[in-house]
Amino acid sequence: MLHSVTECGIIFVITIADKEIPESVGEQCKGGGAMQQIIIHVDMDAFYASVEMRDDPRLRGKPLIIGSLPNERGVVATCSYEARKYGIRSAMNIKEAYRRCPHGIYMHPNFYKYKAVSEQLHRIWNTYASASQTIALDEAYLDVTDTAKNWETARQFAHTIKQRTKDELGLNCSVGVAYSKTAAKTASEEKKPNGYFEIPTPEAFVDLIIDRDVRVLYTVGAKTAKKLHAAGIHTVRDIRENTDEVIRLCGKHGQWITQIAFGIDDRKVTPYRPEDAKSIGREVTFQKDVSDYAVLRDILVLLAFCVEHRAKRVGLQGRGVTLKLTYADMKQISRSHTIPQTDSAVTIFRETSGMLEQVEQRPVRLIGAGLYNLTGEEEERQLTFDDIIDDGKIVDEDVRGQLLADLQQRYGLDFAANLEKIYHYEILHKTVEYMRKYNLHRRENGGGER
Repeated sequence: MLHSVTECGIIFVITIADKEIPESVGEQCKGGGAMQQIIIHVDMDAFYASVEMRDDPRLRGKPLIIGSLPNERGVVATCSYEARKYGIRSAMNIKEAYRRCPHGIYMHPNFYKYKAVSEQLHRIWNTYASASQTIALDEAYLDVTDTAKNWETARQFAHTIKQRTKDELGLNCSVGVAYSKTAAKTASEEKKPNGYFEIPTPEAFVDLIIDRDVRVLYTVGAKTAKKLHAAGIHTVRDIRENTDEVIRLCGKHGQWITQIAFGIDDRKVTPYRPEDAKSIGREVTFQKDVSDYAVLRDILVLLAFCVEHRAKRVGLQGRGVTLKLTYADMKQISRSHTIPQTDSAVTIFRETSGMLEQVEQRPVRLIGAGLYNLTGEEEERQLTFDDIIDDGKIVDEDVRGQLLADLQQRYGLDFAANLEKIYHYEILHKTVEYMRKYNLHRRENGGGER
């Protein structure tokens, strides 16, 4: 049976794991209602690596690392469980991964393939849910409260999801069933890989994690954990016994941490809506630092077109443009400028290239462009001269064509004809690397800087 909390007000009367919930924590749950949800969390096991091993059986049982290659800049995207035995993990610097496992198999990710498989996965999973919240290509929360109606049926759904994922796509996933999103995610991680676990009540959740490190709690990352550890708060039990101190140290985030330490989480499964995004951007990291700012300006043309493409695809426009740079010494800077509402690549390029001219010119490792303050609504504004004579779009198209033609003249590539391909992550990076190397070769052969 699914156990539910019957009171959730200013004064909390439920006790969990023999510890009464402090009034300050109960106050945060005011108006939340009883926790009566049944939520499934599905998470694929080493998704990218698993897809590659499925498609090439020769890779099975070997340490497979997906991400940058050892001679490149970058990080590990994911790796097989055989590679994890060497201490390799996602986001690790690729050179550190190679130091630990020089005999591993290193591959670039194939995002076309992973996205196609992801769509197949979510079609299976969504069959069983009244609401689905996609967290990543390989992960989702499923609200089965109304579709399952009881715990036993939810359990059947979970096992069916695991079986269909294996039978239809040849992949393993880990599944958790619980009364809340936090507990469901914890459950799916409990028996990885290819695991299944249930956490039916807040009491069961607290009993499971109470003596574990604070990092077990959702949203407690390395920095927050370090802050709590420094204050002598190491475990979930410590959080429960020092709620006021946690809130003092971490503010609003501390309030959330104390709630989930008592098993309180009544967040709903909310389907992703593009209009909820706070920003849309695209960035690239160079394999070697770029000192020629004319090349950076050219690359901003491509980034602007990529941002425009993503914005138009989801029907959003921005009222601000951002430029992001990471210098060779890893110092990061960002610049922003508010603008009339737009999704135009020409405007994005014009604004970001203008901001680029105003920053300190040092070797650059990463460059990015984006839109923020997004909206899907048409903006009411005073008409401009271009609006009145109705040739604004014509002028914009002319500039777009000229930008791409200039790039073609400089680099010998037909950017206009291949723009749809460049929108894709891998092709964009390959194109940018070609531009960097082409310019370097030209300079080394007496061409000089443009």
